[in-house]
Amino acid sequence: MVTADGRFAHRRVRDLPLYLRAPDVLVVNDTKVLRARLRGQRVGRGDSEPKIEVLLHKRLGPDRFLAFARPARKLAPADRLLLGRDLAATVAARGAGGEIELAFDRARRHAGSGDRGARARCRCRPISPASGPPMRRTPWTTRRSSRGTRARSPPRPRGLHFTPGLLARLTEQGVSQASVTLHVGAGTFLPVSVDDTADHRMHPEWASLDSATAAQLNAARANGGRIVAVGTTSLRTLESAAGPDGAIRPLAGETDIFITPGHRFAAVDVLLTNFHLPRSTLFMLVSAFCGLATMQAAYAEAIREHYRFYSYGDACLLFRPEG
Repeated sequence: MVTADGRFAHRRVRDLPLYLRAPDVLVVNDTKVLRARLRGQRVGRGDSEPKIEVLLHKRLGPDRFLAFARPARKLAPADRLLLGRDLAATVAARGAGGEIELAFDRARRHAGSGDRGARARCRCRPISPASGPPMRRTPWTTRRSSRGTRARSPPRPRGLHFTPGLLARLTEQGVSQASVTLHVGAGTFLPVSVDDTADHRMHPEWASLDSATAAQLNAARANGGRIVAVGTTSLRTLESAAGPDGAIRPLAGETDIFITPGHRFAAVDVLLTNFHLPRSTLFMLVSAFCGLATMQAAYAEAIREHYRFYSYGDACLLFRPEG
């Protein structure tokens, strides 16, 4: 935990109710993690064709998707891919950072068409490059807590630390909950590969926040409550919906907000997030939230204490410095 005055404290996620109060609002991203990973190989160039893995992340049309490919260097526009036994696609275009555009064959009825055909053959849920190596358990694995009871994490890409019991304790003490939506794509996945952040292109991602949620959040702040974002995607959605006056407005559309040190936060007061990779947009975001020097020191402390990094690791609770 990093307090508003920059001090560090080591706590458990179950201690969160000690640091929140009524009428704070806990805001989560309610997007779902879909099966979106396909494995196959390039075909048509020769006898020895490389194995290819693609991660679908954005639908462009009935039969077209943006995807990340690995190894992308083996692919060029017009290449053919056989993904599984009967799903074929053509590389329509190639972008930066391993991103490609895929056009799936719709004429092959036995392969299905478009979104239904491609998604139906996905067998693995995506793990972003910022997630690091997955743990043996998945986010949905039932596991034993320190007290011997069994807990099950909710199916969200972030917020995996929460259990129904913890959420109930927060509700009992007057901390309400709200949800926003940001469908994670290239904006979150791609690392920063330029020396000047002004040259980094933040890919748009779909975000939404309805009028009832906006009214709930504005009322809480008017009554002295704080907005607590669970995950960087929730924070980016909230900051995209906030005006210069701090009022949160309904949002439905793509956002390419890129939060770096110097950003003036208008909506979020507290952030619960995992530990992120260096040179990532996510580490830049937390550095903007608490200060670069503070976060560098906090990460060094986490390494000394053997914290686990990335999406399935430990979390940090960050309080935005006053003023």
